[in-house]
Amino acid sequence: MEKLAIEGGSPVREKKIFYGHQWIDEEDIQAVEAVLRSDYLTCGPAAEQAQRDLCAYTGAKYAVLLNSDTSALHSACLAAGVGPGDEVITTPITFAASANCAFYCGARPVFADIDPETYEIDPASVEAHITGRTKAVVAVDYTGALADISAIRKICDDHGLVYIEDAAHSIGSSFEGRKVGTLADMTCFSFHPVKTITAGEGGAVLTDNKEFYEKVLLAHAHGITHDEAMMEDAPHEGPWVYEQVSLGYNYRMTDIQAALLSSQLKKLDRFGARRQEICRRYDAAFGSFPELILQKEYPGSESYRHLYILHLDLDRLTCSRRQFFDAMSAEGVQCQIHYVPTYWFPYYRRQGYERGLCPSAEEYYRGIMSLPLYPRMSDQDVEDVIHAVTKLVENYRR
Repeated sequence: MEKLAIEGGSPVREKKIFYGHQWIDEEDIQAVEAVLRSDYLTCGPAAEQAQRDLCAYTGAKYAVLLNSDTSALHSACLAAGVGPGDEVITTPITFAASANCAFYCGARPVFADIDPETYEIDPASVEAHITGRTKAVVAVDYTGALADISAIRKICDDHGLVYIEDAAHSIGSSFEGRKVGTLADMTCFSFHPVKTITAGEGGAVLTDNKEFYEKVLLAHAHGITHDEAMMEDAPHEGPWVYEQVSLGYNYRMTDIQAALLSSQLKKLDRFGARRQEICRRYDAAFGSFPELILQKEYPGSESYRHLYILHLDLDRLTCSRRQFFDAMSAEGVQCQIHYVPTYWFPYYRRQGYERGLCPSAEEYYRGIMSLPLYPRMSDQDVEDVIHAVTKLVENYRR
């Protein structure tokens, strides 16, 4: 437990409990150092190894490392053939990249509402928003709990749509015994420091579809290939020859990051188990409070939760969400909000989106905040968070 100071008669932490934090150990540092002392800092063996490691862990056939999940989503949309005039259905309760990837391709994101109990994209709303222009569904595994995998898979199959799983939150999670990375047509990961494992920054696209894999490969590396099987002009002068066969981007991950990723992957299940343990303790502590609503998960899924959402029933409390948020900060607990509905942002407003598109998502947003959740939290940290929430609910109860 952090040392407490006394301010105005109330104990206040000298240091807050962060809402999220990476766990880097000596093994990670040595893995990165080894690359720094090697011949290749990028486009080398560490990146190739990390791709193999992702496939080995998830069971996916192909993996491409990229410099962010945003790049992964963009590349996946390009591989899916998303282009001008197309529509991509996604959720508004997510980071903006889940929808921005459609705009990057000249397409338009369409927002389906959320299930008010799971907070995931609602399959019925997805189906209701399908038009002749719909090309893909970007379904987010919000908080690390899985979207309704079976329902979305069926919708995409029935309508000839590409299922892109934005698994920025859910690496290590599984559905009916299958790991995330094998459940959708393409799966996009994030390795930001607050995620379950980190590469400092970075992302990946995983797929079992060779055609999608080859298109993502080209998209993430300038559209350039050294593979003679993918080249169009022949004969070739020599081994130095490469061709740009499409328009691509510089979305590559460095070997420095990839080495960290491979090292972190070895600890993924341990990190995930600790996250599950903390979530169980939160659920047990908060489940009896009518003022607090707990997230439900779909049957068959087992999640390594990235976020734990404290969902306040504000009709049962005398405070606003902001007052509760500030009071948590005063108790030494740093919370965060995930997320402002994407189409509320000024950029989206200028594209013609208006409030009211997704009533369940907007109502949900009113009362949410994310509690601290990361594997290096001590048992005392967890108890301190529980104590702070319990204290405030009792103080603000109607």
